[in-house]
Amino acid sequence: MKEFIEFIAKHLVDSPDSVTIEEKMQEENKVVLSLKVQSDDIGKVIGKQGKTAQAMRTLLTAVAAKEGKRAILEILD
Repeated sequence: MKEFIEFIAKHLVDSPDSVTIEEKMQEENKVVLSLKVQSDDIGKVIGKQGKTAQAMRTLLTAVAAKEGKRAILEILD
């Protein structure tokens, strides 16, 4: 899951080297992914009216469900 979101984020931003993702297990089947990008690229990850971020969250939910888990994506400033 982490690699999947990292792949998407690196292809959206201008500086892919600055993309970092931290994965935290909150419960046995719940994962929280924290995505951090440069301040210049935050708008590209969020998208107009949050549509890109919502699409990433939808894809992450589908991938997590395949593994029998629940995933949450946080985009940090």
